[in-house]
Amino acid sequence: MADIDCYHEQLQRDAQFLCSDQRMDTELVDSLVLQLNRIHPQTLSDKEAHRFRNLGVPTKVRLAELLKHLQVKGEEACHEFYRGLHIHAEDVYFSLPSRVRRREMADPKWTNSVEIRRERYVLNERGPMFFLSCFSFAVGLAMLYYYGEGKTLRGTGAFLHCSAAGLTSGAKDVFISYADIGTKKK
Repeated sequence: MADIDCYHEQLQRDAQFLCSDQRMDTELVDSLVLQLNRIHPQTLSDKEAHRFRNLGVPTKVRLAELLKHLQVKGEEACHEFYRGLHIHAEDVYFSLPSRVRRREMADPKWTNSVEIRRERYVLNERGPMFFLSCFSFAVGLAMLYYYGEGKTLRGTGAFLHCSAAGLTSGAKDVFISYADIGTKKK
C-alpha cells in the first residue's frame, strides 16, 4: 500500500471519515481552503475558495464538495490537501483510516500501537486524612499564635485538644503541652 497508493485513492477512502469527524469544524475547513488558495492558487482559485468558504452552506456539505473537487483536480491537489491537514490538524491527520492502516502495515507486530497515556501528577498520595490533619495542625498553630498571649484563650482549650487528634504522638504532645501552658498563664 505504501508505494502503490496515491493521494487521490487515499482521499477517496478518507472522505467519509473526514465528513463524519466532529473535529472538522468550520474554522478548520476555512483554514484548509485558505491554505490551498493562498499557498497553492493552482489548486483552488479565488472563486472556488469563495464558494467553499460560504457560511450559508453547512460545513459538512462544503467539506464534501471540497473533497470531490480536489479529487477532480488530481493527485497534486489531493497531496496539498493532506499537507494542509497535517499542518492545521495533526490529530485528525494521524487518525485518518489511510494513516492508521499505513502504520499497521509498517508495524505488523503492533509494537507501536501502545497508547500514550498522560502521566497523572499526584502531589500527595497520602489521601484526604493527611490533608485534614495538616490543616488542623496549621489552624491550631494559628490559633495559638494569635490567641495564645491574650485572655481570650479560655474557651479554646477543648478545641485545641480536639484539633490535635490527627497528629502523631510527638506532635500531639507538643501541641497539647503548649495549649496547656497558654491556658495556665491566665
